[in-house]
Amino acid sequence: MNIIPIKIWLSLLVFGGFLSLNAQENISSKENLFKRYINGVLNETSDPRDPKLINYPTLAYSPETRWEFGVSSLYIYSANRDLKNRLSEVKAFTFFTLENQYGLWLDHALYTDKNKWFFYGRARYQSFPLLYFGIGQDSPSEYLSRIDGQYILLRERFLRETLPSLYFGLELDYQRLSNVKYVDESLGSNPPSVGSNGSANLGLGLGILYDNIYNALNPRKGIYSEWAFLKYNEALGSDFNMTSYIIDNRLYRPVKKNTVLALQLYGQFTLGNPPFNMLSLMGGESLMRGYYLGRYRDKHLVAGQVEYRILPFEFSKRWGASAFIAAGQVFSDDNKFQLSRLLPTGGFGIRYLVFPGKDIYTRIDISFTGEGRGVYFFIGEAF
Repeated sequence: MNIIPIKIWLSLLVFGGFLSLNAQENISSKENLFKRYINGVLNETSDPRDPKLINYPTLAYSPETRWEFGVSSLYIYSANRDLKNRLSEVKAFTFFTLENQYGLWLDHALYTDKNKWFFYGRARYQSFPLLYFGIGQDSPSEYLSRIDGQYILLRERFLRETLPSLYFGLELDYQRLSNVKYVDESLGSNPPSVGSNGSANLGLGLGILYDNIYNALNPRKGIYSEWAFLKYNEALGSDFNMTSYIIDNRLYRPVKKNTVLALQLYGQFTLGNPPFNMLSLMGGESLMRGYYLGRYRDKHLVAGQVEYRILPFEFSKRWGASAFIAAGQVFSDDNKFQLSRLLPTGGFGIRYLVFPGKDIYTRIDISFTGEGRGVYFFIGEAF
C-alpha cells in the first residue's frame, strides 16, 4: 500500500507558458498580456543585474487535504545590483484547501553588499493536518492519527563574515503548536507522550557557517558547512527544556561540462525532553525525498544523499535532468543507530532553465521508497 500522499504540483508558468509561446499570432489581448509576462520571465533582460520576480499558481491533491490551491512567488537579486555579490532570494507561498486548511510560508537567504552579512531563515503560519505515525523507526506503516492544529514557526540566523566565506552569529527558533485536535485515530492508539496538547518553545543559540557558493538555488561548485546549537528552556519562555545540535555539510563538484556531483550529510541531535512536533523528522521535498515529512521521527536523525545533475543537456539550451539516491535513519538514546537499518530512497527528475541569466532551474522530481513514492515540483535544486 502506498502510504505517501502524492502531491503533483502543476505550474501554469511551465505548461501554460509553453502553450502560449507556441500559440497562433491571432490571439486576444488577454493572451497577449500573458505571453508578454511569460516572455519577461523566461527570456533574458537587457541588463543581467536586474532582479527577477516570478509569480505562479499551484494545484495539489492529497487524501488528507483534498484539493489544494496556492500561489507561489520567488524574488532574486544581487545586493546593490553588483554581480560580485551572491544571489539573494525571497520565496513566498500561500495556500488553502477544500478542507478549510490554509497557510503562509516565507523563506529567505539574504546577502548584504560584499557578502558581509547573511540572513537566513524561514517563517510558517498554517492550519494544516499532521499525520502521526508514532515515534521511532519501528513505527507502523499506517498513521495512528491525523492531528489538526495551528502551527507557527520562526527560524532565523544572523551571521557575520569573520574570514572569507566563514560566518559566525546568532540563531533563533520559535515553534508553537496550538488548538490541537486528534482526528481519524486508529483503534487502541495513544496520543504522543510529550506535547500532545501543543506547546510553545523558544530557542537561542550560536552557529558557524562556511559558505563559498555563489548561487544557492543552483550550486555548481563549492562547500556549504553549517554547525549550530539551540538551547530551549523555561527561562526563555519554553514549555520544555532541550538542546538541539544541527550539522549540515554539502559539497558540489563539477564532473565535466554542465554536470555537477552534489553530496550532503545531515544530522540533527536533541538532548532533553522535546515535544513530539520538535523531534527530528525524516522526509520532505529536499532530503529523503519520497517519504512523507514526519513519517519517521525521533530524537536524532542522520541522513545523506548524492545527486548527479546535468544542467543542461548537450543538445538543449534549457532542458536538463538529475538522478539521486539517499539513505537515513532516526534513532534515540534507547534505540541506537545501526548502519544496517538505514532506509533508502532514490529517484530522478527533469530540469528546465527558467532564469537563463541567473542560472536557475525549475525541477520536477519523482522519488521511490519501499513504502511508496513522491512527486515534487519546485524552483531551485533540492539542496
